[in-house]
Amino acid sequence: MANAQNFYTEKSRNISKTWLLMVGFLTFIGFIGYILSIQYRDPGIFYVAIFLSFFMNIIGYWYSDKIALRMAHAEPIDLVKDIELKRMVENIAITAGLPMPKVYIIRDPAPNAFATGRNKHHSAIAVTSGLLSMLDRAELEGVIAHEMAHIGNRDTLLATVVVILVGLLSIASDMFVRTSIFGGRDSDNKAGGILAIIGVILLILSPIIGTIIQLAISRRREFLADATAALLTRYPEGLANALRKIENYAAHGAPLEHASDATAHMYFANPFGPSKMLKGVHKLFMTHPPTEERIKALLGGRKE
Repeated sequence: MANAQNFYTEKSRNISKTWLLMVGFLTFIGFIGYILSIQYRDPGIFYVAIFLSFFMNIIGYWYSDKIALRMAHAEPIDLVKDIELKRMVENIAITAGLPMPKVYIIRDPAPNAFATGRNKHHSAIAVTSGLLSMLDRAELEGVIAHEMAHIGNRDTLLATVVVILVGLLSIASDMFVRTSIFGGRDSDNKAGGILAIIGVILLILSPIIGTIIQLAISRRREFLADATAALLTRYPEGLANALRKIENYAAHGAPLEHASDATAHMYFANPFGPSKMLKGVHKLFMTHPPTEERIKALLGGRKE
């Protein structure tokens, strides 16, 4: 279980990681723009790249939570029909010493949840309808407390910014490869050709870079959020039971309909299901620790 120092220092670490990621993204896109400007002998390309990277950093910081919620097809809860869920989130927020986040529902039978937002004053928790129908109160409280821990630790800022920046890296990779193959005007220029090759290599690797970023921010933070949830609810068995039920569903049920590789790291549990994660490109995006390890950590080494 995470100690108190980890809980209180994780927030500042995540803020630092976010700014480092944004500066790194700005540098990377600027370098690619520089390569393109040399290849095509057009300095304007470099300035456009710098503007684009600044613009996407701004979008990533201020609006990534709204984009993530829209990508998940989340909708605000009904304050009458979903009053019990609202009260549960409110009680856990009070226990955690956090403002009440906005609460959303994703109409999907797959049990899952995620938190998003740039800080504790601009945050949201989204849960699927399947999660609400499958878990009992203690189990649902464990999942909500886990997501509340992500808000308190500022995991949500880093995770939602990654959605935007990794997505843009993938788009840029595809665009550059296409233009380099079909649109190079200076293929006879040796220096320009070498720079173009370097640029192509870097941008082909950009989805892998994005994956590495996702893996770096996801696995450790899940253990810490689990531990924090156990402290908030004082009932680690509730969260452990929720993990078992979700794992069992994932092994036999349909994956989350609107999950994608760009957003997989945000969810409480792997949204693709173990059978999907063992195949193809999803193997690169295994951002969650094995459920068995999470349960073992929660229960202090006990399996049951």
